Amino acid sequence: MSPAAATSFAAAAAVAAPTAPCRGRLRLPLRGAPRAPHRAVVSMAVSAPKSAAAASFLERRESGRALHFVKYQGLGNDFIMVDNRDSSVPKVSPEEAAKLCDRNFGIGADGVIFVMPGVNGADYTMRIFNSDGSEPEMCGNGVRCFARFIAELENLQGTHSFTIHTGAGLIIPEIQSDGQVKVDMGEPILSGPDIPTKLLATKNKAVVQAELEVEGLTWQVTCVSMGNPHCVTFGAKDLKQDLQVDDLKLSEIGPKFEHHEMFPARTNTEFVQVLSRSHLKMRVWERGAGATLACGTGACAVVVAAVLEGRAERKCIVDLPGGPLEIEWRENDNHVYMTGPAEAVFYGSVVH
Repeated sequence: MSPAAATSFAAAAAVAAPTAPCRGRLRLPLRGAPRAPHRAVVSMAVSAPKSAAAASFLERRESGRALHFVKYQGLGNDFIMVDNRDSSVPKVSPEEAAKLCDRNFGIGADGVIFVMPGVNGADYTMRIFNSDGSEPEMCGNGVRCFARFIAELENLQGTHSFTIHTGAGLIIPEIQSDGQVKVDMGEPILSGPDIPTKLLATKNKAVVQAELEVEGLTWQVTCVSMGNPHCVTFGAKDLKQDLQVDDLKLSEIGPKFEHHEMFPARTNTEFVQVLSRSHLKMRVWERGAGATLACGTGACAVVVAAVLEGRAERKCIVDLPGGPLEIEWRENDNHVYMTGPAEAVFYGSVVH
């Protein structure tokens, strides 16, 4: 096998077999002039036992210029996880994060997440830069990856919960005995100005089935904040059939919602198909990241919107392109709970 073929095979094996993570070093010019694409040098090797790869990542201190990271994914929503517990300042800038997230010239991810020291009594602080360099308040799939990364960093076994300070407030994830992560996402925000949206309230001070003009169609939307803004739609008023989410040209319609004048802070947008009162299917256009395979806060917002519109029960399975999430909006405490997977994909370092 030629060296080029061997490198290609190793990279493919790392993606195809998450139980056998790979260790590698990716050299990227994070600062300075752009480099020619053909000069990228990637050296990757498949590492058999996960424990060996994890130990190597946690123990390596090769260079002050090396940024060590772990790539995690939750239902295909992928993140570059950085151990930033020694500082309250992110180890890379938003511009550098955008380069790292590039799927052609970087590591490839939907965002970079930093594990930072806790504030205001929280165990940890979570910050995230999107793939475009913007900073959202928090991320549902990201917080599950955050919890699993903490367990790895602290060498924790079994069931554990943490308090995490985010831009959306205090979030409490709990690692379950089966490896799934259950997250108390807090109470949904339904007041229009607090979401924020300029759309007027239609039901008990909430924006429920409001009309929004996009691309010549009148869409009925319900707006929810899970600490970050969401616009949820089950279809357009002008359409004579139920929304079929697989037929959407998401890359065309998504940006029109995200940048609509009715959303002063932009918005995440969820397009939803009702399969039953306990089973929903959605596609998402994420603010600052575009079309992604999953969005945890989006799935939470979808169930809240479905309940408000009388379309679903308070506990649902939500199918996303990357897989299902279990979402429950409890009536007794008004909190939304999300349960789903998160796993390490590979370990590496970037020299900059």
